[in-house]
Amino acid sequence: MVDVPRASTTVDVFNAIAERRRRDILDVLHDGEAAVGDLVDRLSLAQPDVSKHLKVLRDVGLVTSRTEGRQRIYRVQALALRPLHDWVSQFEQMWNERYDRLDDLLVELNQEDEH
Repeated sequence: MVDVPRASTTVDVFNAIAERRRRDILDVLHDGEAAVGDLVDRLSLAQPDVSKHLKVLRDVGLVTSRTEGRQRIYRVQALALRPLHDWVSQFEQMWNERYDRLDDLLVELNQEDEH
């Protein structure tokens, strides 16, 4: 078996969001800005873990921060999600076609039941 080096989590959006806790942080930040302490409370994670994940998200541009008093406030940088959106969008037509075929089948089955 060949060892393939693992890509750095700070290389791109895909690697950064591969970790579930980072996606959880983005989910919380989707609702608006939050301080590290708020994220710790809402996610029931240790503060060092939240800070570590926020650093990765910052490094790939998925979150930005600003200082307010003694707190650092984070927010999602939605434009950085564009590569993910573009990649997922290529599958949209395929799913729409499958749903259309399913709709056609259901109509056909309903017509058979009526006869």
